Amino acid sequence: MLADQAAGLRRRGAQQPLACVLCFFDSANATEQFAHALRRLGQVCLLVDVCGRLFAASPARNLFDWKQQIERGQLHTQPFAYGEAWYAPGVRADEPALRRAAQGYDQVVFDLGSSPVDLTLMPDALHAVVIEIQPTHESMLRAYTLLKTLSHANGVLSNVGLLGDPVACDQVQAACSHFLEPAFTQTLINAACEDDAIVSLAVRMVGEGTGPLARYIK
Repeated sequence: MLADQAAGLRRRGAQQPLACVLCFFDSANATEQFAHALRRLGQVCLLVDVCGRLFAASPARNLFDWKQQIERGQLHTQPFAYGEAWYAPGVRADEPALRRAAQGYDQVVFDLGSSPVDLTLMPDALHAVVIEIQPTHESMLRAYTLLKTLSHANGVLSNVGLLGDPVACDQVQAACSHFLEPAFTQTLINAACEDDAIVSLAVRMVGEGTGPLARYIK
């Protein structure tokens, strides 16, 4: 049995929802590092190249574009050490039939860049979010605006991780605590001061720690 088939059957057999991680990083390399961390934790990952950054040097060429691939239920992925990557610039998480096409994975990781234009969530999936924050007014405002939008996504968010500049992360977290609902701010994980923030967040988001995902992903 193929690894991705086993992952899908294992999750469905345990009645676990499909898990998605929305990554808002300044570089695609950071998203790949996050996928590597998930893989080391035993997760079967699909990394979705939404911005076209992963394949920028040599874009993947297929007979069918990503919309046709979704419709056919056959994603043309490329193997990497962290799992599989899918070249789909512009794809939305709520694209019809994408959830069904991604059923064979433990984690679907979206590389969304640092300036999302339109935030969407995958229906009937559980989401975690990782946001990189730099010590600039633009970066902090962008992060807070995104977090404010996410605060209205009731019931579909497990964890929201912050990393980057420690002072900037602290300021954004303080703003969230002051202006947003406590139920949402309790999902925030500020890992900016940890030695390896990316690995730390990956561990918590697959339930190796004490985060909310522990009851979903084994």
